[in-house]
Amino acid sequence: MASSPGDLHQEPVRRYSNMAVTFHWVTVVLVLAQAYLGFAFAMAAEGAGQMELFTWHKTVGALILLITLARMAYRLVNPPPAFPSDLPQWEQKAARWNHYVFYVLLIAMPLSGLIAVSANAKGATTPLIGGIPFPVVPGVSKQVGEVSGEVHVVLVVVLLLAIVIHVAAALKHQFVDHIPTAGRMPPFQPRRGKPAVIGQGGRAQALRR
Repeated sequence: MASSPGDLHQEPVRRYSNMAVTFHWVTVVLVLAQAYLGFAFAMAAEGAGQMELFTWHKTVGALILLITLARMAYRLVNPPPAFPSDLPQWEQKAARWNHYVFYVLLIAMPLSGLIAVSANAKGATTPLIGGIPFPVVPGVSKQVGEVSGEVHVVLVVVLLLAIVIHVAAALKHQFVDHIPTAGRMPPFQPRRGKPAVIGQGGRAQALRR
């Protein structure tokens, strides 16, 4: 069937690169796992089981920190794709600031946890799963550790609120506004018939649907 002139001149949706998409969804899985581990640890009875949960919590936290730093480095070298032209300017600015807040939280949250752990560490490292040593922050007092632990809890709440806002905005764009913004992050797709290209990380590539 022949395409209409309007179809031929549609502006393509510029989506994130496969690497950026991988960073995004790995981070989502780790953050959800971390939330579960944190709440499970808080509710668990003292003992070996609780300490194992805590070790997993430290391990996932370290992974979140390292992946976020790698993700930021990738983003600096490969700027994100442009927003669709039909997305209002205020929503574009809100989306950018939402990303900035996420990066700050995904770094500050594990660092505050590390400082809290450092106050009770018996050496220069703290053990992760498999006995992997992870360096602690030297010279942290008990008082500073307690304050950092309280900050850590507040940051968790703020991060969960930011996630709710982020998800709500993505679902609104996809199912209420029917604008192609959500199609920038697979597996979300642009509305039917809207072309898409990889707009990040080198040469743009057309995506066949």
